[in-house]
Amino acid sequence: MDAISVEQLIRSPGKLIEGAENGQVAVVTKAGRPLFLAVPYDARLAGEDVHVAVAVRLYESDAVSLGKGARIAGLSISEFIDRLGALQIPVIRYSAEELERELAAFG
Repeated sequence: MDAISVEQLIRSPGKLIEGAENGQVAVVTKAGRPLFLAVPYDARLAGEDVHVAVAVRLYESDAVSLGKGARIAGLSISEFIDRLGALQIPVIRYSAEELERELAAFG
């Protein structure tokens, strides 16, 4: 998740727009304090409650954990996992190295 100041936004609004086009969530700050969260529009999330949509986007971008995402969405962890599954967003995300270690452990 990127941060952009109001001053930067005024000087270069294209930076925020480009980030949104690339699916990046951004925090817009004023005097170093968070002012608002810029969350890219996603057709998959259009029918969701705004809290769920924000939580899903933050989770998908690795900005929050599964538990934090569930709290933001106002859901239990199992409900949030179900919602992520319905949106085809993986809940378990291994790096290639982690996956190799896990598979090697099974022998």
